[in-house]
Amino acid sequence: MIRVLYFASLREQLGTDAEELAFGEGTADLEAIVSSLRSRGGIWSDVFGGTQPVMMALNQEVAAPEDKVSDGDEVAFFPPVTGG
Repeated sequence: MIRVLYFASLREQLGTDAEELAFGEGTADLEAIVSSLRSRGGIWSDVFGGTQPVMMALNQEVAAPEDKVSDGDEVAFFPPVTGG
């Protein structure tokens, strides 16, 4: 199982703050997870396939789409943040 967390406006748009995904045997990459979420259609397609940028973290470290995900990992999605 992979624990997936949604933060800030993504949590509000998707109506959930977390879920567990079974990703079968072996490993996948973050892009495969994004593609799976996008394929749900509706708001999921808008959030993960639209024009709004979405940042990703893997085990609490900023990550890239090609980063590998393994069973037991935590993946987080959040909007870009700005500081001032």
